[in-house]
Amino acid sequence: MTKSKGTNRPKWIWTPEQLDLVRQHFHCTQTRVLATWIGCAEGVLNAKAYALGLKKSTEYLNSPACGRLTKGDKRGTSSRFLPKQTPWNKGTHYVAGGRSAETRFKPGSKPHTWLPVGSYRINSDNVLELKVNDLPGANHVRWHPVARLVWIKANGPVPANHIVVFKAGRATTVLERITPDAVECISRGENARRNHPRTKSPELAQLVQLKGAITRQVNRIHREAQEQSA
Repeated sequence: MTKSKGTNRPKWIWTPEQLDLVRQHFHCTQTRVLATWIGCAEGVLNAKAYALGLKKSTEYLNSPACGRLTKGDKRGTSSRFLPKQTPWNKGTHYVAGGRSAETRFKPGSKPHTWLPVGSYRINSDNVLELKVNDLPGANHVRWHPVARLVWIKANGPVPANHIVVFKAGRATTVLERITPDAVECISRGENARRNHPRTKSPELAQLVQLKGAITRQVNRIHREAQEQSA
C-alpha cells in the first residue's frame, strides 16, 4: 500500500452535532450552503446523506432554490440555440498556424512501424503473428496468429465459440515448428477450465480463496465501522 504524500483529503470525522444538521436541513437546503455551514466538501456531504438515506424533498425540488428549469422558465433564453439557427462557423475549416504543416501526416503516409502484408511479428503475448491485409482498424484485423492460420488451412474455419491453441508442451514462436499436429481447436469453456487456478496450481487456488476470505472480513469491519459512525 502506498502513501498519498498528502495529496488525498483527510477523512472527514462527523460529530453528533453535524449529523443532526444534516438530518434536519439536507432535505430543504442547497447542498453547497449546508456544506459551507458544516465546513466539509459537497461530495462528503452527499455521501453521508446517501448513507443516511436522506433525499431532497419534493417542495425543495420544485422551488427556485433548487435551480431546476421548469416549464415557462425564461432563464438562459438569451444563450439558447434557436430553431434553424445557422452556427457562426458553418462552412469554415480550422487551419493551424505556425510550422504545423511541416509535421503533418500527408495523405497515404505510413508510420515508421508499418510492415508489408506477409510480414511476421511476435506480439506482446509472445505469439507469432502474420500480417494478412492492410485494412484499417484494430491490430487483430491485420495480424492473425500463425497457429490459427495453420489449423484453418488443415481443417477449415474455426467453429463459433472455439479457439486454436497449442497442444501441451508444443507452444513456440518458431515458424517451422508450428505444424497442424502441434495445434488443436478447443471450446472457450475448455480453455477456461484448463487455465483455472485449480487446474494449473492447487496452491494458487488456495491463495485465491484465502485472499477472498480476507477481503470479505476487511469489508465487513469497514462496513460495521461506517454504521457505528452514522
